[in-house]
Amino acid sequence: MKPWNLQELTQKLIREQKYQLAILPIGSTEAHGMHVPYGSDAFHSTAIGERVCERAWEKNAHAALLPTLPYGVQGNTMGFPMTINVRQATLDATVMDIIHSLEFQGIHKLIIINGHGGNDFKPLLRDVYGKTKVFVCLVDWWKVGSDKDKELFEKGGEHADEMETSVGMALFGDLVHLADAGDGSTNRSRFEAIDRGWVSIARPWHLVTKDSTHGDPRKATRQKGEAYVEIVVERLTQFVVDLAVATMDGRFPY
Repeated sequence: MKPWNLQELTQKLIREQKYQLAILPIGSTEAHGMHVPYGSDAFHSTAIGERVCERAWEKNAHAALLPTLPYGVQGNTMGFPMTINVRQATLDATVMDIIHSLEFQGIHKLIIINGHGGNDFKPLLRDVYGKTKVFVCLVDWWKVGSDKDKELFEKGGEHADEMETSVGMALFGDLVHLADAGDGSTNRSRFEAIDRGWVSIARPWHLVTKDSTHGDPRKATRQKGEAYVEIVVERLTQFVVDLAVATMDGRFPY
């Protein structure tokens, strides 16, 4: 039995638990090159949440893993087949309803594990501050170990690249088909200001990339992915343990 996995538990088993916080994985449904599945972002955040909860429970930190939200903001990636777009306002409204439910249930700490770069929950964090008893924090999982990227991976990128593909091979390797991967090359904009990053646009991903891959994934391995996942899980578990026992007084979280 996994006492942290809400989706798998009966009411009898849930009544036997005393949860200190909740974890909400969020992903997307979109193309990840020709080699990584559409559910990759949801699979990543779910699997990392599972591993973190398991380790946290071993350390007596009782986190509840909520069911994953599998959709994300995809307005600029609709050029690829079967991309499913959900507006940020819709996601925010759903998360707000979950926050209200947790507050009603007496759980006042929530960690969002986000698996998709197009989802932007920072404005929501500011909006809910002071309006709920629930402390809400956000983790973009791929950023947790970003200081180790250059040690583990030969090629950088943004999407379905060596890092993301390696992590996929570690967490759901039977769904990754590395032989189908392209080189991950991208197209430049006509405008230097956009390429330099000081002018921002909603990049039309079907024009930026060949197949939605940004960064060469062909050096990806399961071993690299496991090494990165271990860094992410270890760091995030420690945060969960610390958050679980923290007293929510007038100066929390400082």
